[in-house]
Amino acid sequence: MDDISLQPIRHLGKTRIGGPLTGNWRPLTEPELSTLKVNHNYSDNWSNLEVAEGFNPSLVSNCKFYGRVRIGKLTDEVIVYHSLILPVGLYSSTIVSCIIGDNVALHNLDYISNFIVEDCCIIFNVNEMITTENAKFGNGIVMEGECEDHRIWLEVANENGGRKILPFVGLVPADAWLWSKYRSDSKLMERMIEMTAKVYKPQPGNYGRIGRKSVIKNSRTLKDVMIGSHAYIKGANKLKNLTINSNAAWPSQIGEGCELLNGIIGYNCRIFYGVKALRFVLCNNSELKYGTRLINTVLGPNSTISCCEVLNSLIFGSHEQHHNSSFLCASLLKGQTNIASAATVGSNHNSRAPDGEIVADRGFWPGLAVSLKHNSRFAAFILIAKGSYPAELDIPLPFTLVSNSHDSKTLLLSPGYWFHHNLYALARNSAKAKAREKCGEELLEYDWLAPDTVDQMRSGLKIMEAWAEETPEVKNGTYTSGAAFLASNPSPTLFATDSYRIEASRRPVRILHAGRAWNDFHRMIRFYVIRTLLGSTLQHVPTASTASPDSWVNLGGQLITRPKLSKMISLIKNGELSDWPSLHQHYHSLGQNYDADKQSHALALLQEIFGSPETPKLSAITPALITEALQTAAFILEGIKKSRLKDYQKHFRNINFDSPDERDAVLGLYHKDAFIQQATHTLDALRQTLKFHLQ
Repeated sequence: MDDISLQPIRHLGKTRIGGPLTGNWRPLTEPELSTLKVNHNYSDNWSNLEVAEGFNPSLVSNCKFYGRVRIGKLTDEVIVYHSLILPVGLYSSTIVSCIIGDNVALHNLDYISNFIVEDCCIIFNVNEMITTENAKFGNGIVMEGECEDHRIWLEVANENGGRKILPFVGLVPADAWLWSKYRSDSKLMERMIEMTAKVYKPQPGNYGRIGRKSVIKNSRTLKDVMIGSHAYIKGANKLKNLTINSNAAWPSQIGEGCELLNGIIGYNCRIFYGVKALRFVLCNNSELKYGTRLINTVLGPNSTISCCEVLNSLIFGSHEQHHNSSFLCASLLKGQTNIASAATVGSNHNSRAPDGEIVADRGFWPGLAVSLKHNSRFAAFILIAKGSYPAELDIPLPFTLVSNSHDSKTLLLSPGYWFHHNLYALARNSAKAKAREKCGEELLEYDWLAPDTVDQMRSGLKIMEAWAEETPEVKNGTYTSGAAFLASNPSPTLFATDSYRIEASRRPVRILHAGRAWNDFHRMIRFYVIRTLLGSTLQHVPTASTASPDSWVNLGGQLITRPKLSKMISLIKNGELSDWPSLHQHYHSLGQNYDADKQSHALALLQEIFGSPETPKLSAITPALITEALQTAAFILEGIKKSRLKDYQKHFRNINFDSPDERDAVLGLYHKDAFIQQATHTLDALRQTLKFHLQ
């Protein structure tokens, strides 16, 4: 640590001599200077104090000014924010090399240095606000003359830093995923560093900024922060090296006891009650609350983490985690996730270094007191029952319940579990995720039946068929193939084999209701095809040469085909997409073509259904397929209703209610359930459309 030294008082303000705010600044008049002195103000050099027309010196009292300070118009009014009412003006504050906008209320600000405070702000009872020479405001850049050691990295998805990325204002999960995933592509890595360098001008001497109509009160330290307009900060302990995005439509708030360092905070975010966050990006419309600890993590939009500890993770949007005992580490979670109480995801290292990872597709729901081990991988909409899972897991079958047998000597998988036991939860998850959108994440996919889950079901069919080939019934010729065996047996005795290993252990892995799941997967794939092709206006009919069921990639919650991903990476590497805004615009253009891509995908799957080498035409869709789709729509709606109705009919769900009226007052009326009504409306509209095609 450098020794403390005494220096001339003029050193306080020597680094800032101008200011980016435009305006007609002028020196003080003699009467203004006289009034300021009478009001017990002080300056090391009064000629460095400039003001705008409308400046009222009587509204400045007991302040000290150092360096070049500019003050805007001050009128004899008050600023009101909820129950806080303060007069316009500067009172009992030390101000060093700052620009103060019009009609600002600065009260009891012990020290502010090198900030722009825009119009109509309130800063009340704050100890320290400083912008240093090399302020970066949370961006992963180095300033002119700085070495690389000063660059801030986020070590996401892996504790060892092997997938580290640079934070920047505007980063979205898609950016973080690309950067963290394609580590072996050195040219892509180089381009992404170059793109980040363009986000913020890397030169010393920038001002911190408090956007107009922002309120900061009863806080301790703000250092190197850039705050948008209409932000509200109260009772914060320490805010350092941050950008806090905020505006009139989407204001952000930070509350009591928070300590936030080296981060980017999106629009319409709320951070309250003792949150500790270090090296992080919080995307739009997300919340951290009640003592959350967040380190080296990107949290996607429309998410909430409360009470928990989350480290070294990359989390796509619509993530929910509310329990003090849950722990999440070194994980990639691809959206619509919910981490239950006492769930421990990724803390049990089983290698020579802390470099293990867990990757989970959409709808990952580890249940109460689940403990998972690195390295593990999970398909979409996996539910994990309570228990400790002692070995690594690779679950490729979507919509599966994973559980231990009672004696823990067998791992149990129930693929297609949701279709028969809780379709309401699937509908609710999709609807809630969509409803949480507030800041324009329209590119994201929330439907549980989408190209990614359909392709996972297609892969799951082949895996189950390979397992079935190993059964005695197929080997002895009773059935001609694994597919025939599964088609004829809803609940056969089926175990996973080495053709696809599920768990890194010797214990058996039993597949429950495999035949039923095999038929359900086929049925849902056909339903997706008919819904996609006949349920809406067909935008694009692919030719035989372009029709192929390309694998899909979850790009930060947005689904794109792998060929389009490869092309996009090429555009980044050759410089056609040369900065982050142009890449984000490219995401948007891909999203505009998403419906057409889905329809191409569905038509290629129709080719598989017909078993034809040529792409079938829509006119070739048989009445039998449409009739089955109508039946499946009815099955889904009935399943949604039945799974919710259990909460009203089961004995133990009613034992604490003295009457149905009390139950309905607590749970709400069954027939008014919003998710059931929404599902009914959507599926009824689809059924009407499909009936039209039968005519």
